[in-house]
Amino acid sequence: MPKQKTHIAMPIHEEEPEKAFDAMLLRNKAMLWHICSDFNLGTTWSTEDCMQEVIYILWRDFSQFEGRSSERTWVYRVATNAMLMLKRKQLHSLTCEPIEDVDKNISTSDDDLGSESLQQLNQLIEALPDKECMMIRAHLDGFSYKEIADMTGSTVGAVAMRIARTKRKLKQLYEKENTITNESE
Repeated sequence: MPKQKTHIAMPIHEEEPEKAFDAMLLRNKAMLWHICSDFNLGTTWSTEDCMQEVIYILWRDFSQFEGRSSERTWVYRVATNAMLMLKRKQLHSLTCEPIEDVDKNISTSDDDLGSESLQQLNQLIEALPDKECMMIRAHLDGFSYKEIADMTGSTVGAVAMRIARTKRKLKQLYEKENTITNESE
């Protein structure tokens, strides 16, 4: 009979939860930074501001972690949901201003085009519904379908299907956007 993988709960019920929290942050600091810098919230929120907000939310919810998923999965889920919440708040507070004197004769190097493509893809991912955005970001960050299923409360099959559909959707949107751009030039 194969052994089932068990998740050990974090030592949050010890006498020193601050030490357990600090240790958890150290283990996941790079991932948290990656999540916060991935969500481009513009000039309103710097990556450091986002990190502070995410750390606050992690601390607030730390006592609720029950160990049913891995620590890494739980941290990723909380951080991603926090960033999605910040993004929604930002979208509700945006005001549109007219763009004046746009220079249409900007030259770009090959490196700029690669960076542009990544920015374009990131914008397309950010425009996805929250659950799809979270799943595709987790997939791109190297989480397994099982870990993503744990994060979202879905089955592994549903995650695999949704990620495949989201990839097709992103490809179509990317190709459509680039076709429109090329036709207008």
